[in-house]
Amino acid sequence: MSESISSLLSKYEERIIGQGKNLKLLLTAALAGGHVLIEGVPGTGKTQMVKTLAKLVNGTFSRIQFTPDLLPSDITGSSIYNMKEHAFQTIKGPIFTNVLLADEINRTPAKTQAALLEAMEEKQVTIQGETYQLPAFFFVAATQNPIEFEGTYPLPEAQQDRFLFKLIIDFPTLEEEIKVLQLVVNEQSSPADIPAIFTQEELQQFQQKIRNVTISEQIADYMMKIVRKTRELENIQNGASTRAAIAIAKTAQAWAYLDNRDYVTPDDVKVVALPSLRHRIQLSPYAELEGSDIDETIQELVGSIAVPR
Repeated sequence: MSESISSLLSKYEERIIGQGKNLKLLLTAALAGGHVLIEGVPGTGKTQMVKTLAKLVNGTFSRIQFTPDLLPSDITGSSIYNMKEHAFQTIKGPIFTNVLLADEINRTPAKTQAALLEAMEEKQVTIQGETYQLPAFFFVAATQNPIEFEGTYPLPEAQQDRFLFKLIIDFPTLEEEIKVLQLVVNEQSSPADIPAIFTQEELQQFQQKIRNVTISEQIADYMMKIVRKTRELENIQNGASTRAAIAIAKTAQAWAYLDNRDYVTPDDVKVVALPSLRHRIQLSPYAELEGSDIDETIQELVGSIAVPR
C-alpha cells in the first residue's frame, strides 16, 4: 500500500473518531468502484464521514436531502428552454459529482429512488433522451435512519443490491465521544481545512492496482460456497445472488490492498462478507419470530464453511 493511502486512513481516523473499521470499509468500497448504504441514528457522524472522504480524495461533493416531494429531475437535472438563446439548455443536477451523499434515501418514493439506479450501475445519466457520463470516480453513500419508519419508503431489494456494502454506524465509546466533543468545541472537526491526500489520477491508479490483486481458485471457491450457503439455510428466506459474490470478490481485493498485500486471504473474505451480505438476504418469518439477528446469522454461516488451506 502506498504512503498516501496510509496517510489518508490516518487523517481520516483523526477526523472521525470511533469508527475506524467503518472508515476503512467505506474507503474499501470507494476504491472497489462501488457504493455504500449507511444505516445509523441521527447525530452519529454519517454526513461528516462522507464529506471528509471527498476532501481527502480531492473530489467534488454533493448532498441531496431526500424528501417525499423530491423529483427524479431534482437529482439528475433537467432540460429548460432558454428564451434568450431560443434553444433548450440542459441543467445538470447534483448527481454530477465525485462523491454524492443521498441523505435519508428511504424518505422519497420508489420512482425518485430509482433515478439513482442508472447512475450507480452505468455511471451515466439520461436527461430528455440525452446521455451524459458521470466522472470517472463516482461514489454514492446513501443513509437511512433505522428507528424512524413513519413517512418512509423502504428501499426495494433490487436497489439495495446495487450497494456493495451496508454499514451499521453505532455510538462511540465514552472516551471516543469525549474526543468528538473536544474536536467540535475547539472547532477542529470541519472538513473545510482538510488537505487532499492524493489526486484523482492517483486514485484511478490505485483502483487499477486493486483490480490486479490475486484471487486464487481456492479463495474464489470459498467465496462462492459462502454465497450459495445463503440459499440453502432454512432460516434465510431469500439468499444472495451472484452479484453478492462479485461484491465480496471486489471488496476483498481492495481490503487486501489496504493491508499492503497483492493477494486475497480467507480473513479478507470474512471481513467483507458481513457488510456485503447483510442487505442482500432476508430472514424467514420463522427466524424473525425466533429473534434471529441477520448479522449473527451471516457470521454463523461464514464460520460453518471450511477455510481453504
